[in-house]
Amino acid sequence: MRWSLEKLYTSFDSEEFKKDNEKILSSIEHIKKWCEENLQTGENAKEKLEYYIKFKNELGDLLVKVRGFSLLSLSVDVKNEKALKAVETLENVTTMLAEPETKFKRWLLNLKNVDEIIESSSYLKSHEFYVKETIKEAEHLLSEKEEIILAKMKNTGSEAWAKLHEFLTSTLLVDININGEEKKLPLSVVRNMAYDKDPYIRKTAYFAELNSYKKIEEASAACLNGIKGEVLTVTELRKYSSPLEMTLQRSRMDFETLDAMLKAIEEYLPVFRKYLKEKAKLLGHKEGLPFYDLFAPVGKLDKKLTFEEAREFIVENFKSFSEDLAEFADNAFRNNWIDAEPREGKRGGAFCFNLHPIKESRILANFDGSFSNVLTLAHELGHGYHGHLLADETLINSRYPMPIAETASIFNEHIIVNSALKTATKEEKLSIIENSLQRSTQTIVDIYSRFLFEDELLKRRKDHSLSVEELKQMMIDAQKKTYGDGLDQNYIHPYMWINKPHYYDADLNYYNFPYAFGELFVKGLICKYNQEGEKFVEEYKELLSQTGKKNLYELGKIVGFDIHSVDFWRKSLDVIKEEIEQFISLI
Repeated sequence: MRWSLEKLYTSFDSEEFKKDNEKILSSIEHIKKWCEENLQTGENAKEKLEYYIKFKNELGDLLVKVRGFSLLSLSVDVKNEKALKAVETLENVTTMLAEPETKFKRWLLNLKNVDEIIESSSYLKSHEFYVKETIKEAEHLLSEKEEIILAKMKNTGSEAWAKLHEFLTSTLLVDININGEEKKLPLSVVRNMAYDKDPYIRKTAYFAELNSYKKIEEASAACLNGIKGEVLTVTELRKYSSPLEMTLQRSRMDFETLDAMLKAIEEYLPVFRKYLKEKAKLLGHKEGLPFYDLFAPVGKLDKKLTFEEAREFIVENFKSFSEDLAEFADNAFRNNWIDAEPREGKRGGAFCFNLHPIKESRILANFDGSFSNVLTLAHELGHGYHGHLLADETLINSRYPMPIAETASIFNEHIIVNSALKTATKEEKLSIIENSLQRSTQTIVDIYSRFLFEDELLKRRKDHSLSVEELKQMMIDAQKKTYGDGLDQNYIHPYMWINKPHYYDADLNYYNFPYAFGELFVKGLICKYNQEGEKFVEEYKELLSQTGKKNLYELGKIVGFDIHSVDFWRKSLDVIKEEIEQFISLI
């Protein structure tokens, strides 16, 4: 239940680790000098373009190895001082790449006959998407001097505000009275009580949480105003029409896709409200579901599996989809790619780290034998499988945007859930389906409320700094518009703008709609798989293997989707609608 990192390095003191760190430094110094000497003119453009991209791929692979070993070591031992030092050193070193990267982008933007140059080289042809994407980014570059000023000002601007907000929320102690005992608990602990089996605990935690935000509401509002003010300034300087346009470009997504998806979501909001009202009735509420019961457990699923049983269950059920996926998963278990043992000093949660240079992945989990943990393993193995299908691409061609990042992981969850339902009791089915609907409601309904809030926030911030009361009212309005009568209007969450850290990252504006895209795109794949069966598998693999070098619309076409069409999104939402009907039939 512990991973092996020896395919990367044997230790931080190993000669190979030291040499690779030295090589990173010397490579950065080399490329800085090379750019200075070679990117003054467009002469020998084909050779220069090939050289820079090859260099970027090679250095990128080296950085993945060193960064991977450092971060993975730190994730299982937070007190590992050598790992922490290595991570911080690498962060400082990689900032030196900003200068040559800016020079390259500016040179590329001014290059004549780019299409002809690409056509003259098979290597450049294979990196055509990256070249064209880089040119689009370069169109929004400022002067070299301005870029340096912005980077430096950001340290004392949005990043300083973000650090303050992180400090406020991570040190906030919530005053809570549980069964007559007064306690002061971290915010994260109190928020986790939303999943407690005891309705008294859930409700008590909700009121205590909301009350605690009063201690930090003014400071959090100042942070949010400062960050979004900077975002709007930078957006204007870079000549984007809005922060939304900037995010869509980075997501490889267009306005037409976003509009079609949001239109379909609005149409289907009453379907989600039906689920929420049925869950409310089940829990004894008459006026819709109070916010504090959104995550209340329903049904009963107490089945526990050993790690070996989880492995067998996952591998066997992956076989029902494809031998290739099953073999990948079995290989990950067999060759110690997974660190699943909970222990002191290890970080919580789960993640997958794709190690492109060695064509492997490493998965962190904290396995306790629950079905939820089995799903988590399957989910992370999906990320690993995605990386596996991109292993023969160059590093540049293996990078994909956020909206498509969860495709393989959510699809894996579907395989496992579908298999579990076949042998589950009525109570177990109720629990499994309701858990699935909880997630869908968050990624569709709650995410849409967050989108509406942020959109309104950025519009108003152009004119003035927003007060705490204004921010609270905007969040209430967004939740009422999306959840509607599915939520008990007396118990909503006006402070969600403090709670969600994504609002406080100047580089992650609108970090909401990509989740909805990911969820519904996978629902479309599930629908197609149900219709086509085995024939679908090769199309699915082709889709994943192309995610690093196509935009979202082109990726959709690989599997026959028109993501500009509202009908596509309606069909995806119909999959959730059927799940809701199944849930109601089990009550």
